[in-house]
Amino acid sequence: MRMLINVPETVVADGLRGMAAAHPELSVDVDNRVIVRRDAPVEGKVGIVSGGGSGHEPLHGGFVGPGMLSAACPGEIFTSPVPDQMVRAAAAVDSGAGVLFIVKNYTGDVLNFDMAAELAEDEGVRIGKVLVNDDVAVTDSLFTAGRRGTGATLFVEKIAGAAAEEGATLERVEAIGRQVNESARSFGVALSAVTTPSKGSPTFDLPDGELELGIGIHGEPGRERRAMMTSREIADFSVDAVLEDLRPSGPVLALVNGMGATPLLELYGFNAEVQRVLAERGVAVARTLVGNYVTSLDMAGCSVTLCQVDEDLLRLWDAPVQTPALRWGR
Repeated sequence: MRMLINVPETVVADGLRGMAAAHPELSVDVDNRVIVRRDAPVEGKVGIVSGGGSGHEPLHGGFVGPGMLSAACPGEIFTSPVPDQMVRAAAAVDSGAGVLFIVKNYTGDVLNFDMAAELAEDEGVRIGKVLVNDDVAVTDSLFTAGRRGTGATLFVEKIAGAAAEEGATLERVEAIGRQVNESARSFGVALSAVTTPSKGSPTFDLPDGELELGIGIHGEPGRERRAMMTSREIADFSVDAVLEDLRPSGPVLALVNGMGATPLLELYGFNAEVQRVLAERGVAVARTLVGNYVTSLDMAGCSVTLCQVDEDLLRLWDAPVQTPALRWGR
């Protein structure tokens, strides 16, 4: 097993200790597994909490900071955090203006965040919730009822985070988060299988010379398996799958995302093909983000997320953000 780890049992804790050392602007509770803005709670500001299984970094902990998340709850590898983490995070960031939970649509995450919302409300914290379900590849999967939550999570967290930073109410921040999710779609492709520390070997079989179209961020099966395709062919297939469902009538944000093991050189080349397809389809691109943001450990591959935006959503996207993984305008 070629991994830069000590033992599988301490991978998440070791990563959190390293994150704490690298980012003193964050308060990282390694034992209770909660990452919080050090200045939280911010008076009059809606707190925003998200989380999910580890292995998708920088999602979610890398997006904690001004202009984005107030706190994040990392679970074990590809495993939902538990309600106690979410309740602790909500209490840490609540200024009295309420807390918004941003939840990817995976069964464990949904159940645990729902339970945490009830517990937090029992303690006097007002809770809103946005469910992210942007993946057009499959309707149901091994981990979900309904569509999976993937790359659009970044858009929801950034744009809702900017609204909260401006002082919007909980109801307004929640409505904006839902608007972003409803306006976004994603499609992912795997060029290699993912290896988890506990297993030490690929979690599914993907023979040399083949790829999986429509893969999930945990290695869930996609739509179909094909012989290896060129970057141009993958872009045609992926973008068309998104546009077939989204059918944007205005400009879009584009996220060209790596799954963890795809070099930036390849991602930028793939972005050139994505931009080509969008231009050919008459879709205007307002902003583009390229990089490894919503990953699956060491999986090679990519995903495309498009989100239709109006002037207000674009303004919120451009608003200042300062987190470990995303920062501009400050």
